[in-house]
Amino acid sequence: MAKAEDVFVGSIDQGTTSTRFIIYDRCSRPIGSHQVEFTQFYPEAGWVEHDPMEILESVRVCMAKAVDKATAAGYNVDNGLKAIGLTNQRETTLVWSKSTGSPLHNAIVWMDARTSAICRKLENELSGGRTHFVGTCGLPISTYFSAVKLLWLMENVKDVNESIKKGDALFGTIDTWLIWNLTGGVNGGLHVTDVSNASRTMLMNLKTLEWDKPTLETLGIPAQILPKIVSNSEVIGKIVQGWPITGVPISGCLGDQHAAMLGQACRKGEAKSTFGTGAFILLNTGEEVVQSKHGLLTTLAFKLGKDARANYALEGSIAIAGAAVQWLRDSLGIISSAKEIEELASQVKSTGGIYFVPAFNGLFAPWWRDDARGVCIGITRFTSKAHIARAVLESMCFQVKDVLDSMHKDAREKGEVKNEKGEFLLRVDGGATVNNLLMQIQADLLGSPVVRPADIETTALGAAYAAGLAVGVWTEDEIFSAGERVESATTFHPVLEEELRKKKVESWCKAVSRTFDLADLSL
Repeated sequence: MAKAEDVFVGSIDQGTTSTRFIIYDRCSRPIGSHQVEFTQFYPEAGWVEHDPMEILESVRVCMAKAVDKATAAGYNVDNGLKAIGLTNQRETTLVWSKSTGSPLHNAIVWMDARTSAICRKLENELSGGRTHFVGTCGLPISTYFSAVKLLWLMENVKDVNESIKKGDALFGTIDTWLIWNLTGGVNGGLHVTDVSNASRTMLMNLKTLEWDKPTLETLGIPAQILPKIVSNSEVIGKIVQGWPITGVPISGCLGDQHAAMLGQACRKGEAKSTFGTGAFILLNTGEEVVQSKHGLLTTLAFKLGKDARANYALEGSIAIAGAAVQWLRDSLGIISSAKEIEELASQVKSTGGIYFVPAFNGLFAPWWRDDARGVCIGITRFTSKAHIARAVLESMCFQVKDVLDSMHKDAREKGEVKNEKGEFLLRVDGGATVNNLLMQIQADLLGSPVVRPADIETTALGAAYAAGLAVGVWTEDEIFSAGERVESATTFHPVLEEELRKKKVESWCKAVSRTFDLADLSL
């Protein structure tokens, strides 16, 4: 029997801007990792695409480099790697040829807004308007979700339309694309997705956890192009020859935000916020499907096994968080690296009355306004780049507060877990959380503590947990035993006076209202 130190689980973490592969030991410690950034394509204003083949190659490179690093550090990965987990950017949509394995178009990314006209058409034609499918899938009609991206591909890409007619087309989100290729591709690759990714398509029935036939019929989407839905923790298939790792089972798959929730060990009533390109706040509602009345999404949290009961969640999705920092760096040149924003923003004690709303492609939860566009208001001659940098950080935190306010209303007292002081703790993770100023601003604007774990990359860890659980590396009790993590976490407590907090929130809401009805501004 292998010793604990000889047991490892790998995790593919395929995000919006980069891919990582991390190898964990039995104690959840990373022993080897590698990360590769890939190209973002912006063909038109509001459009965002990825090259599926480049993503595939990024996984190959990261696998090889991470194994090399772990082996060089003295770990016997070749013999000790027991399972692979996969987590991915959700909603990003592609269609490829079953016979050739070639994508029929670039992947349309989750934040892409080209489907606005399709969404308006559906809202006008369907009896339930924007919320027509909410009772079934928990999601409003929005440019965010995969179904409308698939409709755009079917309507606008000749190769997609013809391939569907010939029975040669396969649809999937990024998890499906990767698993199909890892398990054989044109030579018997498995066409599957998991319940969490399927829950973000607008096509899955939240209660049956199967593709919803009436929805498919209404939208005109053929069922034969859709992947099989599996749980988040089960052996799906083994990686075939031709990859840096072969013969190892893929036994865990979750959308990135669901993986982060598992990595944070969120039980019923507990919430986490992941700060990445966007920001995503999820509250575990247990086995209860809670329909939001305040602009949130009802979604899957996770289903840890074929026969396990599903946990559900309320989610608030924010399109632009860390992406606004990238915009400061890449488009305005105010900073030369993302980490510089903390030092720059710390040069001033306030924004000087500046409020920045990063509605670059509209606003997601809780506003759901795809006609919104970004604004920066309150500018005076006194305004400096430090004020703007601080306003960008505050914009991330205000958006999280908007979502949490809605979440508190939906969940009410029965649905939230509080500490012995009666405080609701927000768990945070993601690359941006290394910014201490950002975390303090978040606590100040919430008026409640923010808890940052020692390991902020909980997305990859959650996928590893799901994979390891399926093959017996960990038990659920071990995964959800959070005592040690709390002890090693950093907690940020609010220090902002309540009166000032209220005034700032009022000013932020005024700024948000200024973003509406701006999508048709002349170029």
